[in-house]
Order: sequence, then structure tokens, then C-alpha cells
Amino acid sequence: MFSSFRTESDDGYGTTAQRMGELVKGIPGFLGEDSARTPGGLSITVAYFRDLAGIEQWRDHAEHRAAKAYGRAHWYESYSLHIARVEHSKGFERASSGNADGTGDVPPSPKGASAVM
Repeated sequence: MFSSFRTESDDGYGTTAQRMGELVKGIPGFLGEDSARTPGGLSITVAYFRDLAGIEQWRDHAEHRAAKAYGRAHWYESYSLHIARVEHSKGFERASSGNADGTGDVPPSPKGASAVM
């Protein structure tokens, strides 16, 4: 899980974020990601990997390492990174008919280790 507060500089952030999103899909064991941003500027991204080997490969990817260094210098006021294993996950989504009886359950997030950046 990668949570961050950004600086006011946008200097290529969107383009780089899009590129990183493309690159991470090529990492063996990458399962997907979820992200959200609050009006107050807190951004949280959780990327799911099958195992630590995938996380380590992403961490060590040369283009990703360069983006991280640039981000620390220009885009982030602060950030934190947490690596954890998902032992159980469940979600709910209200059915379009407005039925709240549980029939709108959505598939859980992928089970495995989670981390980003």
C-alpha cells in the first residue's frame, strides 16, 4: 500500500504514472491495483502481487527506480509504503435494482502480498 501527499508540482506526473501503470502489468505475479484520492490530497494505491518475488522485481525495475527518485525530489511532500499479505478480502456493491440483500457481493481483491512503489 502506497499512501502519499503530493507537492503542487505536476511536472510530468500524469505521464509517468501512466507509464508505471503500463510497466507494472509486465511484472510476473502482478494481479492488479486499486487507488483512491481524497479532496484533501491523500492518495492511496494498493497493488496486488502473487508473491514477494514480484514485489521485489517491481521495486528493482530500472525505470521504476528512476521514477521513484524523481518523485521524491519533485512530486511528494510525504509518502509511506506498507507491504502486507492479504489473508481475506470481501466486498459489497449494491445491485442496480437497489436491492441490499447481499446479492450485489463483488469478487474480493486478489489474495496474495500487496504493495506498490
